[in-house]
Amino acid sequence: MTIRILPSNLINQIAAGEVIERPASAVKELVENAVDAGATSVEVRLSEGGKTLITVADNGKGMTPQELELAVERHATSKLPDDNLFNICYMGFRGEALPSIASVSRLSIVSRAQGADNAWKLEVNGGEKKRPMPAALGNGTRVEVRDLFYATPARLKFLKTAAAETAQCSDMLQRIALANPQIAFSLYENDKKKFALPTCGGDLFEARLERIAAVMGREFADNSIRIEAAREHVKIYGYVSLPTLNKANSLSQYLFVNNRPVRDKLLLSAMRGAYQDVLPSGRYPLCALFIEIEPRYVDVNVHPTKAEVRFFDSNLVRGLLVSSVRNGLNLHSGRTSNAIHLEQLVHDKIPDFSDKDDFLQDSATPVYQARSLLTPRPTPTSGRQAVLPELERKYSVRTEENAPLPDEIGPLGVAKAQFSDTYIIAQTEDSLIIVDQHAAHERIVMEKLKAGFKNGRQASQMLLIPEVVELPPAEKMRVAEAAADLAKLGLVLEEFGTTAVLVRETPALLGEVDAKQLVTDIAEQLVEWGSGFELAEKLHLICATIACHGSVRAGRRLTTEEMNRLLRDMERTPHSGQCNHGRQAYVELKIRDIAKLFDR
Repeated sequence: MTIRILPSNLINQIAAGEVIERPASAVKELVENAVDAGATSVEVRLSEGGKTLITVADNGKGMTPQELELAVERHATSKLPDDNLFNICYMGFRGEALPSIASVSRLSIVSRAQGADNAWKLEVNGGEKKRPMPAALGNGTRVEVRDLFYATPARLKFLKTAAAETAQCSDMLQRIALANPQIAFSLYENDKKKFALPTCGGDLFEARLERIAAVMGREFADNSIRIEAAREHVKIYGYVSLPTLNKANSLSQYLFVNNRPVRDKLLLSAMRGAYQDVLPSGRYPLCALFIEIEPRYVDVNVHPTKAEVRFFDSNLVRGLLVSSVRNGLNLHSGRTSNAIHLEQLVHDKIPDFSDKDDFLQDSATPVYQARSLLTPRPTPTSGRQAVLPELERKYSVRTEENAPLPDEIGPLGVAKAQFSDTYIIAQTEDSLIIVDQHAAHERIVMEKLKAGFKNGRQASQMLLIPEVVELPPAEKMRVAEAAADLAKLGLVLEEFGTTAVLVRETPALLGEVDAKQLVTDIAEQLVEWGSGFELAEKLHLICATIACHGSVRAGRRLTTEEMNRLLRDMERTPHSGQCNHGRQAYVELKIRDIAKLFDR
């Protein structure tokens, strides 16, 4: 077979396979062109999720007729003035987007250069370019993409529903909008407004926070931490969520390199590392972080979509990101998110006590329907009647009469009562605080274990009778390998035969503890991680496991003195707003929020 050069139109269609994967890819390229053109307003309109029509209009500098003709040619660009791929200062630079789109759709561009008497229009249908002609338009450019992929119908089979494609376009536009708060963005789908983001004023941080609140929600803006750090040629700034505000996926992690939205594995991994001991497995923080780096130290020409980057010094970037986020979390370690409002804690309807049917109580009945105390009723066959001690435990608040005020009162206030033998109710000057006693004590014990590990060795207590723990061979081998590091945490054990270990000492912080269950849990974790790890890297997980076994349990009655001591320990402990597994340790309800429930 003879070697030949492919036709230019076929070359463009091949390029379109990489650059234009779906309507959102076309929206991304066209909106980035508008940003590069200096626009202060960008409007995007879609029909059928962008399959039949994509319109992007901006008020940028526009193009002359000669520039219009060049814009749809391969590798024609105005964004590399010095032909230096390591000095890229624009969103686009490859010169592939417009010709790729034009080769698989019906493309129309109307543009009017600044100071020009009229606009010019250029049409390209499936790669066939027509001559520019005069047209009517104000300043800027309007690009219409009709019948995307009509020239390559096989690609249409891989597109999702119109709603799914619109969601992808919306997400892409919002990512670009986060990086450019000085530009107004709007999105319409079938002539219905999806969102409109006005320009944001103020300094950079104020503008970014205003745009972040508009895109990611006010909840994130109210429960976020400001991050700002610099080292050598790298600067990182933006906002990250408190650990107690998290999601089940990483879609709400917005990362930017020189204002370019990226989904980089290095950066996503760094975010996991920064939150490793304050989030449960399978949960992800929210963030909007902006990395500024000198162009010569980052390569954005890794993939045609420009969604990946490669850093000259990846360790520097990762280290700075992890340290800056951790410092921010440590500075706000006592905060917990205000995502839980009092309205979520009460039922929408207060039951009518005159309704006799409501007197019947089932084991799953909410607290408001526990009215068998008022009037005895026959027990229904499908449920059961609770005995009085159980009702007392579930539906009463235990207080101590004439309990003296503690000598020290901190931000978490004074303990007033214990509810359901699980939750501490405390009061400050302007709020009511509810503390999960087990979650709070877990964090306190864990941080003490970590501190003891760093100082050399945690205090331990010797067992009067050593505990023999039988383990599967794989688990026993892993525990034996980690024995030296476990001893630093106060857990001293040694091999005992071929299938067991002997526990001689346990961490003093834990008091009485089920040594067998503790060693079994740790052994399972060690086997799960495999042999290619160091215990120091997983220290937070080991400490979390040990702390969970030695913490105050739910259901344990505490005295007022014990409750106040727990509150004071929380105030002195880093990250006391959440337990070792990332759950909230306390909820604060302001008086003004409570008053709203009563229209006061």
